[in-house]
Amino acid sequence: MKEINELLKRYDIRALGYQKLGNVIIADTNIGKVAIKKNKNKDLIFNYLNTRNFNYYPEVIEEDNYIISKYVEDIDIPPEQKIEDLIDLVSLMHSKTTHYKEISEDEYKKIYEDLSNNFEYLYEYYLDIISLIDDKEFMSPSEYLLARNISFIFKSIELGKDYVNTWLKDVDGLKKMRMTIVHNNLNLSHYIKNNRDYLISWDKSKVDLPIFDLYNLYNNHFIDFDFFELLKRYEKVYPLKKYELELFFILITMPSKIEFDGSEFDMCKKISDEIDRLYKSNDLIEEYKKSIVKN
Repeated sequence: MKEINELLKRYDIRALGYQKLGNVIIADTNIGKVAIKKNKNKDLIFNYLNTRNFNYYPEVIEEDNYIISKYVEDIDIPPEQKIEDLIDLVSLMHSKTTHYKEISEDEYKKIYEDLSNNFEYLYEYYLDIISLIDDKEFMSPSEYLLARNISFIFKSIELGKDYVNTWLKDVDGLKKMRMTIVHNNLNLSHYIKNNRDYLISWDKSKVDLPIFDLYNLYNNHFIDFDFFELLKRYEKVYPLKKYELELFFILITMPSKIEFDGSEFDMCKKISDEIDRLYKSNDLIEEYKKSIVKN
């Protein structure tokens, strides 16, 4: 803790005791509790957020190697309320940090080729896996689970490929794409409710397409909440453009690469979770399409 002590002394902070929570050090100090974390993001993101009038994070001192922030206690509120407050905060952040980046035709083609190649790779991968499973006289429970759902995996791949082709048509002639600050690590544990709203754990934040925050949040909580309602709530503040929505649909329909590298119990859970995610993704897309037709 010598390095931490020296760091705190530079700001006239005296540590009275330490507690380690994951990769964060919580220090009791003469000015109250502070959180100390390695600074993995050297882009000085907080300075930029301040210029955009978005300061929904604990008071922070940003160093080259560490970030020192005021420790904020989380008030216990129902998770359904918490996720709504989080999506409101994310939509606000995206609206305040929006700018446009020029994109060339070659860059669009590169995105298209990368996505198409990913889907082709996954198709071949799962084709090989199911061929090996079909050749077995007896399937393990996890192999049977995958075999029983393989048609839906292939359906998701085909749906994703269709969206990739549609996306390329919709960006044809588009000279700029909308960019924002993305937190890039969204889940309920990184949102704190106190006297105001706070986002913490900004290590992975960067400038990118706004849908990556939605994709990240979806992957972390697709099973916990009705994401259709969250998506519509988000769009009340920050409506998605057609090409952004299509890219989001592409990402959530892309199957994960399931590798048989764990215990039978772990493999059954991994496969079950992935199938649940793909079904949820399909339902979300269908519900969203129906809502557009109604309106």
